[in-house]
Amino acid sequence: MTTITLRPPATAFQQLAAHCRSTVAMLRQTAPAATLGTMPDSPLLTAAAVAVIAMAIAVVVGVGLKVLRSFRELGTDAERATYHALHAASQAGQHLRRGLNPAGAAKASRQLRALLACDALAITDTSGLLAWDGSGEDIRPRLMDLAAGVLGSGRTAVLSAGEDGTGGRLAGVIAPVRAGTRVVGAVAAFAPSAGAGLVRATGEVADWVAVQVELAELDASRTLLMEAEVRALRAQISPHFIYNSLNAIASFINTDPERARELVVEFADFTRYSFRRHGDFTTLAEELRCIDRYLLLERARFGERVQVSLRVAPEVLSTVIPFLSLQPLVENAVRHGLEAKEGPGHISIKAEDAGAFAEVTIEDDGVGMDPEQLRSMLAGHTDGDHVGLRNVDARLRQVYGNDHGLVVETAPGEGTLITMRVPKSQPGHDA
Repeated sequence: MTTITLRPPATAFQQLAAHCRSTVAMLRQTAPAATLGTMPDSPLLTAAAVAVIAMAIAVVVGVGLKVLRSFRELGTDAERATYHALHAASQAGQHLRRGLNPAGAAKASRQLRALLACDALAITDTSGLLAWDGSGEDIRPRLMDLAAGVLGSGRTAVLSAGEDGTGGRLAGVIAPVRAGTRVVGAVAAFAPSAGAGLVRATGEVADWVAVQVELAELDASRTLLMEAEVRALRAQISPHFIYNSLNAIASFINTDPERARELVVEFADFTRYSFRRHGDFTTLAEELRCIDRYLLLERARFGERVQVSLRVAPEVLSTVIPFLSLQPLVENAVRHGLEAKEGPGHISIKAEDAGAFAEVTIEDDGVGMDPEQLRSMLAGHTDGDHVGLRNVDARLRQVYGNDHGLVVETAPGEGTLITMRVPKSQPGHDA
């Protein structure tokens, strides 16, 4: 049996050539003398040699590729350690996305214990133990007493083995979790000894947990801000629109009671939708239905001065969009585009399928706006009459990112075109 050892390419192929030469020589020695004498270049001998060479090449190439692939996938020890650390931090971060709570802390503690390579790891808030992972159950009942000084002073504590009051075999490090200037919890790691490495590593993990808590608080603040902005938008709708709509309805009571009755129903439906208390999202179909009621009430005031065309692709009607994100844009076209214009004005509303997005455009041929003034107002640098535009633009950016803000094309006397693009697939948003 012949053994082939994997070596650098040049050495391996040199060995392969030598191996093939020896194989041919062996075949020549074992063949009958008459055959060798009369047929030194026998086709059978040549075929056997070629088969051996092909088999040897296949073995070398296969083993070589396998070894190279394993090196490429695993990398060096340092690269593997870095990958495992980043992976553990990423997994733990997902569980702490909602801040310090028992469910998230319990799942994150497993990843963080693996990251610190300690025997036990605990996460607390200021009131109690949230999660414990690993051994050292004898320490667990007294952990909050041990962490009290850390939670009060904000300074890391190092405990020797047995210092927990139970004679335990594990030493520990308890590091504070700070969110801004507040201590909101602690991370405790326990191991046979608490050296400088474990002290520093536990402190870094506590700081990392603090960042996750601050991000969760920021996310909660953004949600509250969005809700406050929706409430502000509803408050903006109520004073002028309700007053004008009721006046328009009142004007029909004597001249056209049936029309007044229909407008009252439409007004009730519009206000019920606008002031609903549940959900931050709706569907494009629902928002367009709200716009239809709004325009019906406005046309009761302006008559034929407001002309509307609507073109909607059926496949985008179920697209989820932020609540009250289209109606303010149409209201802006009526109030700031057509109301100040002499004679009739036209509003075009289009909703089209744009691949992964639904694209909605609202265009009017009204008086238009100064682009610089509008840009400054949308950036929040100046106040203006277009509060609805700024509100919708800010909410779209908060929900979908800065690339999904409103695109406004306008100039004085040239009308206004507003474009809004939202993803058609939004698994985390329910209408």
